[in-house]
Amino acid sequence: MKEIEKIVEAYRQTDWTKEKAALGVVVRVEESSYRRIGARMFVRSSGLWTGGISGGCLEGDALRRAQSAINKNEASVVVYDTLEDDEHQIGVGLGCNGRIEVLFTPVDPEANNQIKYLESILNTRSPLCLFQVIKSEDPHLLGKFFHNESGITPIPESRIGTLEALVQEQGKSRIFSESEMDILVEVIRPKIRLICVGDNYDILAMVDIANELGWEIHVAGKRKKLQKPIFEIADLVYDLEQVREIETDDFTALVLMTHDYKKDFDLLKHFIDDDIPYLGLLGPKKRRDKMQKDLMEEGLYIDLSKRENLFSPVGLDLGAETPEEISLSICSEIVSVLRNRSGGRLKNRIGPIHERD
Repeated sequence: MKEIEKIVEAYRQTDWTKEKAALGVVVRVEESSYRRIGARMFVRSSGLWTGGISGGCLEGDALRRAQSAINKNEASVVVYDTLEDDEHQIGVGLGCNGRIEVLFTPVDPEANNQIKYLESILNTRSPLCLFQVIKSEDPHLLGKFFHNESGITPIPESRIGTLEALVQEQGKSRIFSESEMDILVEVIRPKIRLICVGDNYDILAMVDIANELGWEIHVAGKRKKLQKPIFEIADLVYDLEQVREIETDDFTALVLMTHDYKKDFDLLKHFIDDDIPYLGLLGPKKRRDKMQKDLMEEGLYIDLSKRENLFSPVGLDLGAETPEEISLSICSEIVSVLRNRSGGRLKNRIGPIHERD
């Protein structure tokens, strides 16, 4: 979502009386690739570009392809194939060993273009689907994007609903062949919402890393104790008592880090039965065990060790020592949990790094 936000901002800043633009989108990937389906690159006729479709090895050629889309005012699909040792292929010799297809489309600021739609869903808290024609014999259809509220679409509305339900259930983007067209149904997920509960100096380290990752950041604590940069970076800052009123969803991570046993204990009781996918509790295992004992004494027979959404001690085992390293450990664990990954070393992973599209 951070890349989409940057592209939307670049779109807003474009002077359309002086410039034109094109959008490049990775629409198909085979084998290995640094970026996956949905990676985007917004290119202006001035040569300025935002986003990326690779680790840097393809952007130079992509810039030229985007300029061609602008000049011809037509969409095209470009294949970058590094599976074979073809000296004429862009990217050969870089060790990518993959094949990616990139759709380049001119951007019409007067039309209901894809970037306008992405801008309209920046703050959504539910996954949405974007449909795009990535292969068609009709040049007027290639590159056309639509969604379930577009009105006139290349395929029946009932079919749109069926495909969207299937993709949402699987949780990943897919390509379908429909009416002599290949249509990419891309899942656009909300940004991760991080709720940091506490007001000590280590909160700033968490906020800094989350901000770099493009997350939505909430901080709950005593305003007088919070460092000034937090108010500039965080999306929302509120009093500790208000955190109980916050709405959580499938893309929310809440970390209790007040360094106050009673506060953390009371908030743990409040959130333990919530459907929040990630509930982090700062501190050693013996602190969690004490809370387990205190819960039992209050007549709450909750086995904290068996709560899959409770992470205590919080974070991955990085040997972290400083607030910044600890924050890195916590944020890394949050990513692994919300992406349903183990958080282990990639060199020990059996199979590809990414699921094949």
